[in-house]
Amino acid sequence: MVTFLRRFLLTTLLAAQCLFFGCTVDLLGLFGSTGLSERFAERNNFKFLLPEKRSITLGDEFSFIVLSDTHIENGDAFGLEKLAAEIAADTEIKFAIIIGDITQCAYEKDIKKFIEIAGLMGVPCYPVIGNHDIYFNNWENWKKHIGSTCYRIDGGGATLFILDSANAYFGKAQLDWLERELKSAKGRVFAFTHTNFFVESPTDIQQVTDARERARVFSILRNRCDVMFSGHLHKRIETEAGGVKFIAIEDFRHAKTYCRVTVSSSGISYRYEKL
Repeated sequence: MVTFLRRFLLTTLLAAQCLFFGCTVDLLGLFGSTGLSERFAERNNFKFLLPEKRSITLGDEFSFIVLSDTHIENGDAFGLEKLAAEIAADTEIKFAIIIGDITQCAYEKDIKKFIEIAGLMGVPCYPVIGNHDIYFNNWENWKKHIGSTCYRIDGGGATLFILDSANAYFGKAQLDWLERELKSAKGRVFAFTHTNFFVESPTDIQQVTDARERARVFSILRNRCDVMFSGHLHKRIETEAGGVKFIAIEDFRHAKTYCRVTVSSSGISYRYEKL
């Protein structure tokens, strides 16, 4: 009974969230979103990120762009094209990452729109899957056009880990994978996922709520990862725990905010900018 009530409440919250962002509500579609294990099994299936797009060469000094919650809907990317042009014109930026809810409801035309815009950036753009990107059983569209939702990028001066928390948890298999992979990570280590860990108010929706899993994530990343970025909450929150900086970023769709991260010999700096 407790499990049923929890699922009912979560579904109700998701439906309300869709209404707030203007998504066509289909409760059957919400129930039809896929499970993490199915997506994790596709971790070596790359469609959008072909080898030449996955490859980056980073030295001791570089910059990159992080943004979240673009919620592309009905072909409208809410200014993402303009940001893509700015990224392409900046030779210091080596890659960009969109940390989840790239689309509003994962419709095929909106995933194709993201791929089109990413191609204008002139640098690799690494997508992170979010809860909106699996709505209405549209994980099939992501798998067809993008592929993996959990992967590693090696850049010499840094190692990037893209993690799937679209169902509000990571799962044992994915965390086992992360723990193994971290042992060989070189340079600065950055992790990117969608669902946030920390909140500012009891009224905020915090979805990574399993205390044991949260504890394991913190243990795995402790003194091994420099920064973990997330989105989902549509608020900016910066917290430090176990030598790791956790940063949640505002949504791009409404706030038009993104973060420019600069790595240098003096450390890591962050500059928040508006489009």
